[in-house]
Amino acid sequence: MNQKRNFYINGQWVAPAKSNDFAVIDPSSEEQCAVISLGDQADTDAAVMAARQAFASWSQTSKEERITLIRRLAEVYNDRSEEMAQAISVEMGAPIDLSRASQVGAGAWHIQGFLEAFEHFEFERDHTSSEKILLEPIGVCALITPWNWPMNQIVLKTIPALATGCTMVLKPSEIAPLSAMLFSEFVDEAGFPAGVYNMVNGDGAGVGSQLSAHPDVDMVSFTGSTRAGIAISKAAADTLKRVSLELGGKGANLIFEDADDKAVTRGVRHCFQNSGQSCNAPTRMLVQRARYDAAVETAAEVANATRVGPAAEQGRHIGPVVSELQFDKIQKLIEIGMSEARLVAGGLGRPDGLNRGYYVKPTVFADVNNQMTIAREEIFGPVLSIIPFDTEEEAISIANDTPYGLTNYVQTQDDEKRRRVARQLRSGMVETNGVGFAKGSPFGGYKQSGNGREGGIYGIEEFLEIKAVSGWAAE
Repeated sequence: MNQKRNFYINGQWVAPAKSNDFAVIDPSSEEQCAVISLGDQADTDAAVMAARQAFASWSQTSKEERITLIRRLAEVYNDRSEEMAQAISVEMGAPIDLSRASQVGAGAWHIQGFLEAFEHFEFERDHTSSEKILLEPIGVCALITPWNWPMNQIVLKTIPALATGCTMVLKPSEIAPLSAMLFSEFVDEAGFPAGVYNMVNGDGAGVGSQLSAHPDVDMVSFTGSTRAGIAISKAAADTLKRVSLELGGKGANLIFEDADDKAVTRGVRHCFQNSGQSCNAPTRMLVQRARYDAAVETAAEVANATRVGPAAEQGRHIGPVVSELQFDKIQKLIEIGMSEARLVAGGLGRPDGLNRGYYVKPTVFADVNNQMTIAREEIFGPVLSIIPFDTEEEAISIANDTPYGLTNYVQTQDDEKRRRVARQLRSGMVETNGVGFAKGSPFGGYKQSGNGREGGIYGIEEFLEIKAVSGWAAE
């Protein structure tokens, strides 16, 4: 059994203040793969105190010193990437090839993106000939991360915090904590000063709430559900700390009649990637009437051809969803969908031949309208809803008729229409014609998908306070 009970506090691996074991489950087998400890108030306080004490010196280090250490961290990350890929694959069920290429790859990609953005970032800016604007680290940051893209989210928070001179306490998801513990080893190996980076395992109700309300925490950066984001905002309100949130989504994929031939296949595969466990997944496919019947047929074919299997198997397939709780939630929503719409692929239960593990059949519903439960709720599994539309205006109206606003998608070969529609979609990101976003693009959403942005210059600015100083050049 993998014993991982200790926390990383003030540059040391330390035992929890009191025993509170928590089993980490391999979703491919439903077997226990590790045991961690959940922290309590004493552990949270120790980590925050270490960060607070380290802030005075770390915040005054030079940009060059911080860049050197982050480059060293990037080297360690890349050198130990296979360890990270294995950890993520076991803890949250990402197929090993996906884990290596996308899960671990996302972390490396974002580190490089931040280094490129940070290289030219100015912390002192002239406002007038005698007035200076200083951008300074906000202070001690609580970083609370999810299980679905562990390194993507940990890197998007820790690297800009480190780059700006902040100190931090990371609380990863207790469901998938092994990758975060390995990342903590990377930070230690890179040689960051004690107390700059700390990590405490715990659940949302425990360590998560303690950090959100802690008087010595200056900022909370959280990625997870909208429900949890609301709770964190309320807990943080009493101390008026900054709260940055990256929350849920219910992305619409607008496929117009002049879309390219691969648009539907591309959209289905994107929805199912990572077993549908992505907040920016295009889970509502809006198809113009002339293409609708063919799109439903294609989507069903792609779903039926999507292989499902254990995370350790190589190849292009989807793995299990992360937990029994998640599996049960998805099954309930599929059941609701079967009473609302027309099931054209997948459905209830595990795929044939898989009797153990949290495997979900790739599922497609047709004849969905936007008021159905499956079109409103974030299912967070490999479940696609297909909705017909007639006009451009109707498609935009349907796409925007959601409490979420993270990512939408547009497929059309008419460039003017593509830009016109993108301008009207109420979301933080709009991906068009399958073209991915560049390194350093701002990631984040409108409405109940959160506030703030991650990545590149935008992500760096989240961790800074702005100070105006008059008379700078008076002498």
